[in-house]
Amino acid sequence: MLFSTSSDYFPAAERELRDLYGAKGAAEIERLGPDLGRISGGGVRIEELARACREEPLAFIRHLTVERAAVSVEEAADLDAVGAVVRRVAEQAGAGELAVQCWISGQVKMPYGTAELAQHSMKVLSESGIATGRAGLSHALSLCLTDTGLLVGTAAAAEQLSDWPGGRIRLSRSSDQISRAEFKLEEAVQVFGITPPADGSAVDLGASPGGWTRVLRSYGMSVWAIDPGDLDDRLRHDPGVRHVRTTAGEFFRSERQRFDMVVNDMKMAPELSCKVMLAAAERLRPGALAVLTLKLGPHRPVETVRRCLRLLDAKYTVRGARQLHHNRHEVTVVAERR
Repeated sequence: MLFSTSSDYFPAAERELRDLYGAKGAAEIERLGPDLGRISGGGVRIEELARACREEPLAFIRHLTVERAAVSVEEAADLDAVGAVVRRVAEQAGAGELAVQCWISGQVKMPYGTAELAQHSMKVLSESGIATGRAGLSHALSLCLTDTGLLVGTAAAAEQLSDWPGGRIRLSRSSDQISRAEFKLEEAVQVFGITPPADGSAVDLGASPGGWTRVLRSYGMSVWAIDPGDLDDRLRHDPGVRHVRTTAGEFFRSERQRFDMVVNDMKMAPELSCKVMLAAAERLRPGALAVLTLKLGPHRPVETVRRCLRLLDAKYTVRGARQLHHNRHEVTVVAERR
């Protein structure tokens, strides 16, 4: 099994896997690239690992695929040789359609790039009567170039955790984007399959300059933006945005408004941020969505995330926690008010 994670948090992903599979000898873990690893052992099954990533949850694993072939550097330099491997792996997988997803882990020198690799592989598959695309299909073929060659994997899309190569989601910048922080919320919506309720009301904690507020407005929500700082001029004149110049703590002590969603991207110690979310819970309707980012320090990130999830469990049902591609030293949590 191949798994992808953040290069900075590979040890955290390894820790989660070892905790899941028990004693150190129960599963063998090998680092294959800065953000790529292999886990092997008799009890490792992709459907069970994918379920654990979602339900435990394991926060530091972004992408999974079942390794089907390893191609040496010398052989991988020949696209025709790679095509033969792709054809064989696809025939063994037996899927009628495959999303072809290519990426690089590490500093790899090949006579072609990932776009050419994907194009050639899709041509080979099409000649074999297999429907292809880049995403949105029932199964995926993963091709990852590393310092030691090319690794080829397949998986059902539902078990990959992400429908992007190695979990590296790429979002285009819109003309009305306020800040790059918007990508974090947009990615969370995609990865966790959540839908901000249109015509609902949301509270955005630490809103300045307003990136997450803009995203929520794009779904039709009215937004209370809580921050002593300024909002972007485009939001200041939006009748669907109410800017309250105060802190989150002061706001919840004085306001009795009830909301359908709360988001929190504040730069704050993670446990303190969770306590703010517990205060926010008193102003949420049952079933309301909550999205927050936990800002991680360099020490014991796995334990930090677990402590935070236990705190949130007092008033929320956690629907997922993951270090997304657009998170750097963060984990995004999605929860629901009980």
